[in-house]
Parts: sequence; structure tokens; C-alpha cells
Amino acid sequence: MAARRRLLLGTAAALCMPALASTSWPNRPLRLLVAYATGGVSDDITRLLAERLAQRIGVPVVVENRAGAGGTLAMAALARAPADGHTLCFSAITPLTVAPLLGPVRYDPLRDIAPVAGVMSTPVLVVATPALAARNLPEALARAGTGGLRWASSGLGTTGHLVMEQVRRASGVAITHVPYKGGSQQISDALGGQFELLSTNVGTVQLGHVRKGRLQALAVGAPARLPVLPAVQTLAEAGFPGANLWSLFGLFAPGDTPTDLREQINAEVNAVLSEPDLQARLTDVNNIPMQDSPRGFAQRIAQEAVVHRNLLER
Repeated sequence: MAARRRLLLGTAAALCMPALASTSWPNRPLRLLVAYATGGVSDDITRLLAERLAQRIGVPVVVENRAGAGGTLAMAALARAPADGHTLCFSAITPLTVAPLLGPVRYDPLRDIAPVAGVMSTPVLVVATPALAARNLPEALARAGTGGLRWASSGLGTTGHLVMEQVRRASGVAITHVPYKGGSQQISDALGGQFELLSTNVGTVQLGHVRKGRLQALAVGAPARLPVLPAVQTLAEAGFPGANLWSLFGLFAPGDTPTDLREQINAEVNAVLSEPDLQARLTDVNNIPMQDSPRGFAQRIAQEAVVHRNLLER
């Protein structure tokens, strides 16, 4: 555990180390990995970013989905890519802050991955499926049968998984984790009542099913109630402050990517994120836009790493 603590506390310093000067960029199409399946909020945002970034830099940006294992498959692929700025990855930070605490990963989160730009923070929505009739989270937990509840998320080590784990520990209810690769399959299975509860992003598809009564919003992981769901409690209000978490997403590069190249890419990404209509696209689905330097994003990751570590060590 001491080794893990040193690993996480050293994140900001290690990920912000200077590197050698970069060559001309871009000189060919970019490959943009997305750590999640097609059909989800993360995939939609990645494709929008790719389109706008391509317009700015004058070369195609090709999106490639590498879903699975809570984002670690995409991070492993990124770690093996040339550090020349032509391969990037859009992911939550949990493959760096949580996954290494849960088991071996095929990359060193400090040496092999470099933060480039924070993109957004995303609330986590907890919903009940047709397999469980409940109006809020305490009621859902109270209705757990002798077999407990099945709670799905986008994968082991994701923020949705952390939310579930904290609720399980605090409530004492028997909860079985059902990990998915994200995207449309978990929503399809939720609508079919294949499990009772789901942690998901607050996106257009999810909200559409909530409004039509196909899914019941129970709680959100967010700093405050969402304007789009004003009657839905935060997890803290529902009695689970330790589970009141939200996802932090950004762009990453291979670890040896030169500092000046990361700053150049960061400037282009932040210019895209500054476009009013793109900001509106993010906020319309309840994401909170971010604009950080590579160093600032690395510091956010280091802070979140401490939070995640403390949650898992309880």
C-alpha cells in the first residue's frame, strides 16, 4: 500500500517533467483513441472534438474506439504509440488513478501516459431499471431482496464503479457489480431489466429514457442538483457523501511526448473548447467544460488520485 501511495502522490511531478523539443506537428493524420464504446456520451464528445480539431490543424483526426477494462485497453495502446503527437487518447482519469490500485495494468501511469488537456467533468447518474420500482436511492436499497441488487457500470475501476462500491460499503446491502464496456449495450440491457441499478453519464440518451419513464433517476454524483433533474438528489443528499463523485475526462499522449508539443496540442484543443457552440454542446448534456494547461490537468489528476486512493483504502 505504501508503494501505491507513492505512485499516486508522485503523479503531478512525474507527469509534468520537461522533455526534449518536438518536431513539426502535425505532418500526417492524427489517431484519436477513445477509451469507451460507440454510442455513449464519451464517444459523441470525442467525435465532435475530432471534427473541430481537424478543421483547426488541417489534417484528418481519425477516431478509434478501444473500449474495455475500464479504459485500460486504450491507455495500454496509447503507451505503445510513438510519442510524436499523432496518437492521442480521450479518456476519464480513472485508468490512471483507480485501475492501478485494483490490479496489474499494461502501462506505468506515471511514465507511459502524459496529460495534455482537460476537456470536461461529467456528473454520474444512478438509475433504476424496470427490474426495480423505486423513487430514490434509499428506497431502492431498502427494496433489495435476499439476493441483493445487481448494479451495472461502464467497467471495473470507473467512476460509476466507485460510486457503487461506496454505496455498498455505506449501506451494507449485498450488491453485485455488473461491468460493461460502456456505450449502448448497457443502456439496452438496462431497458430490458437485466439488472436493477446502473451508474451512467448524464447524456441525451439517458435523459430521454428517464423522461419517458423507462428508467428512474435515483441520484446524481455532482456538486449540486442538476437543473435538468431538479428533483433528483445528489448522492450526498441521499446520505452517501463518499459516493458523491463525478468523472473527469481529458486528452492524453504517450509519456515521452515532448513538453512543447503537448503545450502546442493543448493550445489547439483549448481553442476548440472555447468555441461557444461547442461549449453549448457540452453543457446541453450536463458536462462542465474545462480548459487546463498540461501541468494544471496533471495536478487535477494528482488531487483526484488521492481522493480515489482514500476511498479504496477505507
